[in-house]
Amino acid sequence: MKMLALVLVLMAVASPLYAAGRPMTIDDLLAVTGVSEPAFSPDGALIVYVVSELDRATDKTTSSLWLVPAAGGEPRRLTTTAGVNNHPRFSPDGKTIAFVSNRGGSAQVWLLPLSGGEPHALTKLPIDLSGPVWSPKGDMIAVAAEVYPGLSPEETAAKDKEKEAAKSKARIYDHLMARHWDAWNEGKRSHLFVIDAGTGQARDLTPKLEVNTPPAPFGGSSDYAWSPDGRELAFTAEPAGGEAWSTNSDVWTVAVDGGLPRNLTAANKGADAQPAYSPDGKWIAVVSQDREGFESDLWILRVIDRATLASRELTRSLDRPVQAYAWLPGGDRIAVLIDDHGSVTVASLSASHGVAGSNAPLTRLTSGGSHAGLVAASTGALAFTRTTADHPAELHATAPDGSGPRVLSHHNDALTAALDLPKLEGFTFKGADGDPVHGWLLRPPGFDPSKKYPVAFLIHGGPQGAWHDEWHARWNYHMFGSHGCAVVAINPRGSTGYGQRFTDQISQDWTGRVYVDLMNGLDHVLAAYPFLDGSRVGAAGGSYGGFMVNWIAGQTDRFKALVSHAGVFDLTSEYGSTEELWFPEWEFGGTPWEKPDHYRERSPSLKAANFKTPTLVIHGALDFRVPDAQGLGMFTSLQRRGVPSRYLFFPDEGHWIKKPANRVVWWREVLGWLDRYLKS
Repeated sequence: MKMLALVLVLMAVASPLYAAGRPMTIDDLLAVTGVSEPAFSPDGALIVYVVSELDRATDKTTSSLWLVPAAGGEPRRLTTTAGVNNHPRFSPDGKTIAFVSNRGGSAQVWLLPLSGGEPHALTKLPIDLSGPVWSPKGDMIAVAAEVYPGLSPEETAAKDKEKEAAKSKARIYDHLMARHWDAWNEGKRSHLFVIDAGTGQARDLTPKLEVNTPPAPFGGSSDYAWSPDGRELAFTAEPAGGEAWSTNSDVWTVAVDGGLPRNLTAANKGADAQPAYSPDGKWIAVVSQDREGFESDLWILRVIDRATLASRELTRSLDRPVQAYAWLPGGDRIAVLIDDHGSVTVASLSASHGVAGSNAPLTRLTSGGSHAGLVAASTGALAFTRTTADHPAELHATAPDGSGPRVLSHHNDALTAALDLPKLEGFTFKGADGDPVHGWLLRPPGFDPSKKYPVAFLIHGGPQGAWHDEWHARWNYHMFGSHGCAVVAINPRGSTGYGQRFTDQISQDWTGRVYVDLMNGLDHVLAAYPFLDGSRVGAAGGSYGGFMVNWIAGQTDRFKALVSHAGVFDLTSEYGSTEELWFPEWEFGGTPWEKPDHYRERSPSLKAANFKTPTLVIHGALDFRVPDAQGLGMFTSLQRRGVPSRYLFFPDEGHWIKKPANRVVWWREVLGWLDRYLKS
């Protein structure tokens, strides 16, 4: 007993030491539970949401549906069958949840009665379905599915079987895009279907549409919506022709009982997306961009009068991109998600305001962190997921004015409690032209201010992207810090959330102001934080960040190690092998034959004579955005120059490394490379 008492005393004394936890590992990162896709019940009392977990034995992710009271309480698991179970939506009477499951072998719409009992399949089509959305009366469900234009689901499935059985797998193309992101164009297009909620019978509302609705590859159910009377659907579709060099998309409406679609946004040559009807049905809200060909133009929220098609802008002078939104009851206010200074914030604004070029009064409802999955209840309550750099996503809710914030799920609390996860620290410095630039610092686990620490210097992709205060599933700050590095992540010129002028200033200047911002930011943190060791700094980046790492390799030897993931090496050859041609044509001011000097002067390939820094190059064979010849070209040049280098190639991955076993290899190689050169 005396020995036990002594042990307890020692544990109590030592508890502050152990409270910090241990450094994170790749096993911890893969053990994170995903929380997403909240949806309210019609009375606002309940929220259904999706929980995703990785099965390490099968290397596959399984998802399940959970239910929690909106006021708070213990969440309850609704589904137990392994596999995909996602996109839950309550029926208008609140008695049934529709969701997508592949438990029958393909992705179909299933119905789960809340009164009890097992789910049953509503649809049994020979093709996969996604994104079920109930009609207001509950008699129909809208879904999206890929078909060959003009062919039924059954005919589509038959054609797929014929192609699979054919001895020759040759593909023939008469126009672009031949391939997109990580998939070849097989001739299918995503179409909008309505399903009879009683019989499961499906009807294609856009049978001959030659383009995708929702747009590929990132569109979803937020790109189609029912009118309040259930007689019409609004949807987002790509333009017919020129999709390889145009970012334009339009919002259309189509009668549910048939007829030709009507284009509501033909006058705008930029992108229009995410239609949603006001509660009274008089307006359709959309998010829009002005400039065709620029995928990172400012996303503006506006409302369109259904009778006259006159529109009012709500957020232009806010000068922050609107990522998503939800109408509040009554239709006098709209809740929005905005990208703002390293966070993604929930706010609300007046829906009746709208003098062109002026700002609708905005009320910020949250601060810090990054929010997603915003939904509004019939009561006005809001639900969303919230993540920070030191905690994965959990379900949160607030009143319409942001009061009474509450955390509704705690799926990752036990995991994070065991880890040493310092918080991000923001800082600001003078970048190019003396402009203020923002960045983040993460201290290493077990931080000791008397020690000197190597630095992992992260460069984000896009280039119009940003490092946010969020838990990143791939480029996780804490994983980079787990081996004893401090992490520095700068949001240089081109980053979003700091005003559109700041975002615009990287276009046609990929190696100018942004490079000054990055180097000034590194100089700033090395001077401001004495525990950072300026003689042991490694830079890592993906996509545009990989391009910048390749550029840095030919500009300076201040870094001890470099990691280039999916980075462009030669701008001219990249143009001829990428798919979204609007991107280089906007970013470089034209084609390589129109702007040959611009392409050459900014190509890392022509700076290879200066390569000196040990570099790890990473690429995936299915990366059609930045084809793998770019990575191989970088590695070849490093090898020919005699620079220590390694090529990590994934034959089954695209632009991002997604498969769990491959992620383990990715982190092993990246952290091992940094260890080799930063810890000596």
